[in-house]
Amino acid sequence: MYDIMQQPLKRSSMSSTQTAEEKISVATDMETAPRMEALRLNAWYGKTQALFNVSLEIPRNKVLAIIGPSGCGKSTFLRSLNRMHEEVGGRIDGRILLDGEDIMDNDPVFLRRKVGMVFQKPNPFPTMTVAQNVVAGLKLNGMRDRKELARITEENLRRVALWDEVKDALNKPGSSLSGGQQQRLCIARTLAVEPEVILMDEPASALDPISTMKIEELIDELKKKYTIVIVTHNMQQAARISDYTAFFYMGKLIEVGKTSKIFTKPAHRQTEDYVTGSFG
Repeated sequence: MYDIMQQPLKRSSMSSTQTAEEKISVATDMETAPRMEALRLNAWYGKTQALFNVSLEIPRNKVLAIIGPSGCGKSTFLRSLNRMHEEVGGRIDGRILLDGEDIMDNDPVFLRRKVGMVFQKPNPFPTMTVAQNVVAGLKLNGMRDRKELARITEENLRRVALWDEVKDALNKPGSSLSGGQQQRLCIARTLAVEPEVILMDEPASALDPISTMKIEELIDELKKKYTIVIVTHNMQQAARISDYTAFFYMGKLIEVGKTSKIFTKPAHRQTEDYVTGSFG
């Protein structure tokens, strides 16, 4: 994990007029083949365009942080990756690939098993117990073996470091847990269906510092097996947990690269202003 306080920011000599598209072609510098790719992605809510020609590779088994001011298209981009943008009446054009295959060729329900989502506000199913929440997706898809469901429940609660805290409360409502516990429960629910990619929309923004630390530690552990894309407004958090960072502004991808480079020697003045807090 990278600490942005380790090094002073170095001003880039790149012209602020250079286009994002020109920089994106060389900025990713990925060590592994991409798990997902957005290719010239545009998105709308009704007649309002929210994303403009975004092309971005998402590296395999890494954490990609999406940063930028409110309303810049971060969450729209995230929701487009598993077609949830369609659920709120939006539309897209361009292409999004998962392991080289167009996600529009997949049924949305099937796609969301591969590309799971963790939301900003913890959302355990209120009428379900802790245990039922973990395996809700599996039961929805027809699994009924009680022993297997119990095994999967324990396995995934252990994966999110929640088992010891809730093992005696498995039959209590999921909504009875604390905020931080609820968020880890929701992550366990996502993991139970064995996705390939995990999308996180500000998963710790409503949590206390201790719960936030646990979520960040969990993300660092999960990337060994999963590809993770996280939207965050917290620059320190982006620097701590991500391998790559992408900066969005007004619906456009301004810059993407290794987190260490984005926070110490960005290629674009707008990125520099944002990460140093002098944006505006």
